[in-house]
This record gives sequence, structure tokens and C-alpha cells, in this order.
Amino acid sequence: MNRIDRRFAELKERRETAMIPFLTIGDPSLEASLELILEMERAGADLIELGVPYSDPLADGPVIQRSSERALQRKISIFDVIEVAHQARSRGSKLPFILFTYYNPVLQIGLERIFKTMQDNEISGIIIPDLPLEEDSETRAIAEAFGIHLIPLVVPTSNERVKRIAAGARGFVYCVSSLGVTGERAEFFGGIEDFLATVRDAANVPIVVGFGISNREQVQRFEKLCDGVVVGSAIVRTIENALHHFEVDAAHPEGLLQIRNFVGELKGSNI
Repeated sequence: MNRIDRRFAELKERRETAMIPFLTIGDPSLEASLELILEMERAGADLIELGVPYSDPLADGPVIQRSSERALQRKISIFDVIEVAHQARSRGSKLPFILFTYYNPVLQIGLERIFKTMQDNEISGIIIPDLPLEEDSETRAIAEAFGIHLIPLVVPTSNERVKRIAAGARGFVYCVSSLGVTGERAEFFGGIEDFLATVRDAANVPIVVGFGISNREQVQRFEKLCDGVVVGSAIVRTIENALHHFEVDAAHPEGLLQIRNFVGELKGSNI
């Protein structure tokens, strides 16, 4: 069984909602990213999105754009991101890992090569925000051949399109809570409850909500409506604010503790 499926089954038995942090790998360093993954797992993270730095991240707001720029200055590649996942696994991590990457790096490497590398390094899923439903059949088929879930993003457009995307989903459906790019928000669009209900009715897999969620109060609101919550920009911003705690090639204990406490707060763990 794919680790994503197993984790959601375990959470369902415990009546828990998945906490899914996102971080840009390589910001501030590969070594720090590895330690951050392990700290977030200790804090109660259930799955982790591993962001591949990209020069033109169309779906991302300024906080994640800045983190990508910092990582790209260190020449971080998709293979570096996969290697960090491998190192985390060798350090005892049990979490399902999900690669978050734009399509161009995948296309440049080649579909079979990238999915074989992901399989070899125990990465369970991939999110490609600029790969639309109408063009994903080849990628989806190869991903499934290697036992990897191609996880779709669904935005509040027409109900017919939402249902088409949700009905064919594997792993989970990533529901975009706000129109526009990623980034922390105080308010979400007015029809969010109806949108999530539509996705829930159409999907045969768990539904997860992300984009804009940044604090425990917002997490609690969405826990009632979905199976998992993604927090990205707020975590990346917390890392950015703690950069002065991080050394060049290692993570300072104070910086790690800051991230661990924040993820624990989001999850509601007694850390």
C-alpha cells in the first residue's frame, strides 16, 4: 500500500485530520531541510510536501518565491530534493513524502526516470500545479506504474470540472481554499464550504485543503470539513524569520525548536 493511503487510513481510525507542512528544500540549506523534516515529524506532522525550488513558480506567493530564490542560489535541483527525502528515510522518518514541483523540471529529466528515482527513494506522491487535467494522462499512467500518486489540485471553478478532477484522483484531492497564489490570508472565499462538499461527494479519496492557512484557529475550522490541512507560506515565513538562527550548513537548535513548536501548535500536539 502507498504510504499516503496507509497514513490516511490510520488517521481515519484515530479520527484525526492530517497536518501537512510544506517547505522549500534547500532553504536555508539541504542540511537544515533534513533536520527540519525530522523536527516537523516529531512535532506531529502526518505527511510533508517537499518543495522543489523553481525560477517561475506561478502558483506561489512572495514568501515561497523568496525561499525558492534562496535555494536556487545554492543550485538546488530536483535530485537534491529527492536525496534529502532519502536521507530522512535513512534517519528513521516514516512520513509519506510528496514532491511539489512544476512540470518543466520533470519534463527535462524524463517521466520514467523521475518516477523511478522517486520510487527508489520512497517518495509516495507528486503535485504538479501547472499540469492540467487535459494534459496529464501520460504522466498519470507512468506515475501509477511506479506506485506513485499524481495528486490533483482543484480550484473552485465549474462544478462539472471539479467533479471530473475529484472523481479520478489518487492519494488525495488538494482543494485550493483561495483564488490566486499561495500566501497567508485572514479570509477565504465565501463558498468554501459548498466547494469542499462538492469535492467530497465526487472523490473516492481523502480531501485536503491548502493555500492561505496559517494558524491553529484556521486549521480547526477546516478540520471539520476535510481530511487534511496543508500549511505552506506560514511555515516558510517562520523559517525565513529564523534564518539568523541557522548556520550555513546546519540547523541551529533554536531555529529548529521554533519550527517544531509552530508545527506542534498547528497540529494541536502537546509538544
